[in-house]
Order: sequence, then structure tokens, then C-alpha cells
Amino acid sequence: MAPTSYQPPTRGDKADKSTHSQSVESNLSHSQTTVAKLLEGKGDAVFAVRPNDTIHSVVNTLKEKHIGAVVVTDQNGALQGILSERDIVRRMADTPGQTLPQSVEDLMTREVHTCTPEDYLNDVLKSMTEGRFRHMPVLSDGNLRGIITIGDVVHFRLKELEYEALRMKQMIVG
Repeated sequence: MAPTSYQPPTRGDKADKSTHSQSVESNLSHSQTTVAKLLEGKGDAVFAVRPNDTIHSVVNTLKEKHIGAVVVTDQNGALQGILSERDIVRRMADTPGQTLPQSVEDLMTREVHTCTPEDYLNDVLKSMTEGRFRHMPVLSDGNLRGIITIGDVVHFRLKELEYEALRMKQMIVG
């Protein structure tokens, strides 16, 4: 038997209360995250070398800075290429004992895949995965604005998922 204070809902009871279900916008908000948002937290530090530098100097830079790639720029800072640990290791296999004195321009990748601060992280991640490379310079108006790695993108995305899970938990628990 229902308590005496109970009144069944009537037609007008729900008129002033509206609920918001999940929407395409809320469900896909993470996919709309841009490279600029990632760079806000990461920073825009870029380590660059010149085409005539030696591989030995690049190896020291990679070691000291704890990074996996450097961009190659000209004297004006314009992007000329990129050189990664992977490029160096492959050359070492081809020319054992003769790699360190070689110049950067002999090993660098000249056709560099780049992105802009406005690009979506999901698109960048897809491009990096399909192209099988781990570092991507960020260009804006032809100027180097930063460099992101596949690890940066994955880490950022995991943080977003943790935050979304926490929000859902708070919404459920109250």
C-alpha cells in the first residue's frame, strides 16, 4: 500500500523538468581536441639542428635532451627535414663504424609530414599510425610552432578518458 503522502505523477509534472541525454557533440567532444590544446600543456620547445651538423652531434643532443628526433632547419628557421633515432640506427646498420661523422642532410627525411595547431588529434594520430612515424612538426603560417609525438597524443587522450570516466562517475554517484 502506498504512503498517504504519495501522489501519482500527473501529465503536467514533467513539463518544467528537462533531461539531457548524450548527444553527438558530447560523445565526440574528445575527437574534436586540437593539436593546439595538446601544445598548451606540453609547450612548444623544439630542438633543431642544421643540415651540415654531424650525426655525432645529433646523437649527443638526443641523449642530453631525452628526445627521439630533431627537426632540421635552415639559418632562417625554415623546416628542411627531420632526423629520428630510427633513421640513425638504420644507417648504422648499413655503414657500421662510419655513421657518426656523416652529415645530417645525408640521413634526414626531407618529405616531412606536418600538422597545424587547428588539426584534430584523432586525424594526427591516424596519419602517424598509417605513415609509421612517431614525430610530427607543427607548422602555422610556415613557422615551426612545436613538435608532437605519438606518445604525446596517446598520453593526452588517456588523460581525457580518465577525466570523462570521473565525470560519469560523479554524475552517477551524485
